[in-house]
Amino acid sequence: MSGTPLVQGAYRSVQPGEALRILHLEDNELDHELVVFHLDGEVPWDVQITRVEDEVAFLDALRDDQPHLILSDFALPTYDGLSAFRAAHALLPDVPFIIVTGAMGEETAVDTLREGVTDYILKQRLERLAPAVKRAIAEVDAQVSRELAEQEVRQLNRDLKTRLDEVERLRNVAERQSQRLEIQARQLEEALNMQKTFLAETSHELRTPLTALHGYLRRAEREVGGSQTLLDAQRVAENMTRLVNDLLQLSRGELVQSIEMHFMNLGHLLRQVGRDFGVRAPQDNLEIVGDPGRLTQVFVNLVTNAVRVSGSPDKVHLEVGSRPGEIEVRVVDHGPGVPDNVKPKIFDKFYRGKEAGSAGLGLTIAQQVVTAHGGTIDVVDTPGGGATFRVRLPLPEEDD
Repeated sequence: MSGTPLVQGAYRSVQPGEALRILHLEDNELDHELVVFHLDGEVPWDVQITRVEDEVAFLDALRDDQPHLILSDFALPTYDGLSAFRAAHALLPDVPFIIVTGAMGEETAVDTLREGVTDYILKQRLERLAPAVKRAIAEVDAQVSRELAEQEVRQLNRDLKTRLDEVERLRNVAERQSQRLEIQARQLEEALNMQKTFLAETSHELRTPLTALHGYLRRAEREVGGSQTLLDAQRVAENMTRLVNDLLQLSRGELVQSIEMHFMNLGHLLRQVGRDFGVRAPQDNLEIVGDPGRLTQVFVNLVTNAVRVSGSPDKVHLEVGSRPGEIEVRVVDHGPGVPDNVKPKIFDKFYRGKEAGSAGLGLTIAQQVVTAHGGTIDVVDTPGGGATFRVRLPLPEEDD
């Protein structure tokens, strides 16, 4: 036997334009020529037949040529067809193996077929050789196709299982995220409810001392007579009462209500606010249509925030200017300013921070009041540092 190791390989079908490679184990030259004669032109491929006569040459041809089909005599001087089949089957298990022999008993023929030999042809009946070759090639091609299809199905099943596992993993991730979101939503709802409860309870608790304060101020006015100090105290108490009522409305999710519009002197209002908080205010007399109480609330909130963040009334002042069809009031401070990332959300309800004010509602109320007057409010940077809140209110039309 050959000492070269043999490597098992898979069967490769005859490709279009390729010759059918046949390995013929036969020691008789005439018998070989008869086989070639009965195959030439009788099968749908060009035929390339390699003849070997002994075991060594047979095994070398198996390794080097990788035939599509093997034909073998059953009895040779130093080798036999059944041993050749076993060697071929070990190396190329899918390659068809047909025994072509001069004589074979029926029992021997059955034994070879049981071993796995594809077919056997008697040399006296070589007209059966071409049909047997075509049938053997067709069967092995079908078997290879089935195996390839089964491999593809198995691969598809593996891919499908991988995808299903990934879908299941993503579903579990989504479910965990959904659970976390539900927990966060519940926590947020609880926090909002706590805020509403706090505002409602605080508002109710503040109403009692404010009511008493109003009573004391009215009694003082009756006993000692009217004075500017008492009038200012009553006005501040009324503004505080209105703020408490607004907090109560906001705790219920309601907007600022009860806007009472009539002609008013905006300049006088700004001077009052400036006097109350010690900030410089313009001396202009500006007639607009609005609610003095609500607008006082707006500028009190803005000035209070400005003084608090700036640290001193000296760093805050009020300005007015005219624009086409509107008056612009500016609350200017020279404090730390409002960062750009805070500006878009500074008027949001319950937004808290040193830039937004301590209550988290003052700027929200201010925005709602200004909007109810048909105006706008925004914040920009003060030149040299700080923040400027701009309130724009429409001027009265001639019909008004």
